[in-house]
Amino acid sequence: MIASPMLALLAALAVAGPSADPTQQAPPNAQKPPVQKQWSAPRTPDGRPDLQGIWTNATITPLERPRDLGAKEFYTEEEAAEVRKKALVPASVADRGGTEAHYEFTQFGLDRTQAQVAFSLRTSLIVGSDGRVPPLTPDAQKRNAERAANMRGHEFDGPETRTIQERCLIWANEGPPMLPPGYNSYLQIVQSPNYVVILQEMIHDARVIPIDGRPHAPRSLRRWQGDSRGRWEGDTLVVDTTNFTEKTNFRGSRENLHVVERFTRVDENTIRYEFTVDDPTTWMKAWSAEMPLARDKGPIYEYACHEGNYGFANNLSGARAMEKAAEEAAKKKQ
Repeated sequence: MIASPMLALLAALAVAGPSADPTQQAPPNAQKPPVQKQWSAPRTPDGRPDLQGIWTNATITPLERPRDLGAKEFYTEEEAAEVRKKALVPASVADRGGTEAHYEFTQFGLDRTQAQVAFSLRTSLIVGSDGRVPPLTPDAQKRNAERAANMRGHEFDGPETRTIQERCLIWANEGPPMLPPGYNSYLQIVQSPNYVVILQEMIHDARVIPIDGRPHAPRSLRRWQGDSRGRWEGDTLVVDTTNFTEKTNFRGSRENLHVVERFTRVDENTIRYEFTVDDPTTWMKAWSAEMPLARDKGPIYEYACHEGNYGFANNLSGARAMEKAAEEAAKKKQ
């Protein structure tokens, strides 16, 4: 049987479908929208995210949020641009004041305007609505007050009465937790299947972190930088550190300090660094912070901390000279 012309037309339209309408066809030279590819972290030979390289934690974001910002945790893009504009103007020697009045940072390439800065929209490194270090416990307040009272008038008696940072034993920025030192802000990460090593430019210490599942060292074994143990949680390196000494004194804490750090590679040039610190004998509660580590070409140069303590000896001899002068002045009044 021969199909009617009407049935043939309906069959042709059914095969052609909606695209048979010439008004719905795309122009022959039309470009398709670009496909957004999800970034994937490079991997080490053992399949872990590759955190290796030289990074900087230089920042213009303060650890604690300025009080006039209240609970505002993030700037808008426009606000952040204005903050960055003001912060990246080199400070004059007069503006620096204090012990830096004699030291022109820009002369030596140490001003933050002369280095890469890891920017963030955060108003403080400390996260959360408070944005500030929690209050000290009553016991910690008493402990710190007693220590300050015992030191008053004896600050320059000898090396033992100076800070561990001034004695070049360890700098506060090294941590853990790691904080921006102000200059010399480079750090280098090296990985192997069983260890991660973090070398910091400021004072040039290297923290060797086992990631092979071994337990923490006995609590009787204590170290300036604590006892770090790492593990992978998905694509995030988690580092747990305990066993600090009673002299570490991170913002008033003591040997009970517990630090958990998290390193996550978020794009080609950025690692998100997070940490949580807790010491129930020091703070009313645990607190956390977050900052970006930005990739840099380096290199990291050797760091010398006042080269043989010559400056330290001068400080103490200056204190002895002041004491002698005070004694002679007192004798003249007699």
